[in-house]
Amino acid sequence: MTGEMTSKQIDEPAAPARQIRRRPKNRRAQIANEAAAAFGAHGYHGVSMDDIARRLDISSAALYRHFPSKYALFREELLRLSGLALAAVDLPPEAENWSARDRLDHVFEAVIAATVANRPTVALARWERRYLEPADFTEFTDQFVSAIAVVRGLIRAVRPELDGHDRAVRAVSVFAVASSIGDHHASLSAKTLAQLLKSTCWALVDADLRGGPSPAAARRGTELPQPFKHELLLRKAVELFHERGYPNVSMEDIASAADLSAASAVYRYYRSKSDLLAAAFRRAADRVSAAIPTAVGTAGNPAEALGTLIDLYVAGSFDERALTFVYYAEFSHVDPADQVTLRHLQQLIITEWAKLVAEARPELSIGEARILVHAAFSLVVDLGRVFGDDGICPQDLVVRLLQTVTLGQPLPR
Repeated sequence: MTGEMTSKQIDEPAAPARQIRRRPKNRRAQIANEAAAAFGAHGYHGVSMDDIARRLDISSAALYRHFPSKYALFREELLRLSGLALAAVDLPPEAENWSARDRLDHVFEAVIAATVANRPTVALARWERRYLEPADFTEFTDQFVSAIAVVRGLIRAVRPELDGHDRAVRAVSVFAVASSIGDHHASLSAKTLAQLLKSTCWALVDADLRGGPSPAAARRGTELPQPFKHELLLRKAVELFHERGYPNVSMEDIASAADLSAASAVYRYYRSKSDLLAAAFRRAADRVSAAIPTAVGTAGNPAEALGTLIDLYVAGSFDERALTFVYYAEFSHVDPADQVTLRHLQQLIITEWAKLVAEARPELSIGEARILVHAAFSLVVDLGRVFGDDGICPQDLVVRLLQTVTLGQPLPR
């Protein structure tokens, strides 16, 4: 009867309402974002499709409906980043009425804003780009080259007396300083960080980079320790890691490059490929840290001490370009216990350099000084990768660029 219930209906619980899981409308973008975060944290080779699916709490089959492979996700993120760089240098129509400095300032702000907003994955574009397939690598590189060309042209409008090579070096340096924040976790408020990066970019544009060898260069080899030299095995291993990427190098490859009979010969010296990598990193860190006490003890002021350290650091980086790159690109492949030791040593080095920066520039906080030290270290790698040994960016010029980043201007000759 209408409006009445039977005893059976009263006694039996009602069936639970069926829950319908609806696919988010932005599922593809959600997957791309989560994959980018995973790549940013662990690198391309450190992430699998199953890892990404677990992060999203979906099945692998659902993931493959949107992206056919891990590489497709990786490619999407890197081309997104290069596209952002190109978009950041695109001036609005009203810029026609701006001064040359205002146009360049606008671009600096846009590049820095895009970099800060994408800080978790910026390092991918710097260190993992070599895993792109040739056509994708070309597209990615062309977009960044175009962005750098725009900045180079804007620098020309601001400083028409500079030659083409000088403008190119400064333009590359601007992007290197901005993207260096992807290599570390030192934190500042977003506003303070953006202001610091922009003022550093302007310092790079405005600096007078002419001059001869630094005073520290004249003292090298007498008062300060020389950069260490790898034994053959370490050097060949690092060269292979640089050329192919750590995951793509076997112990057999290393043995062959070092003219050893078999991989077993490598194990006489190192327990594993990771142990070999850690040993190379420890030597690099020891070289940098060992210079600090002597440089500080013999300098007349903090700026002079920092100038000495910069000179030695750049000299070591030029002597071992591959190791400098590999240190940044392959650190995640070191065993966790060794990572802790190496990070502790790195932080000690950063702290000592940052103290000198803050003492030389009292207007900066120690946090800001740390950001600039990281930027200086990163700049050496990027300049070496872009210009190599072609003479466009020689060692003395790199020294003056690092002085500009850390001290705000080159040291007087």
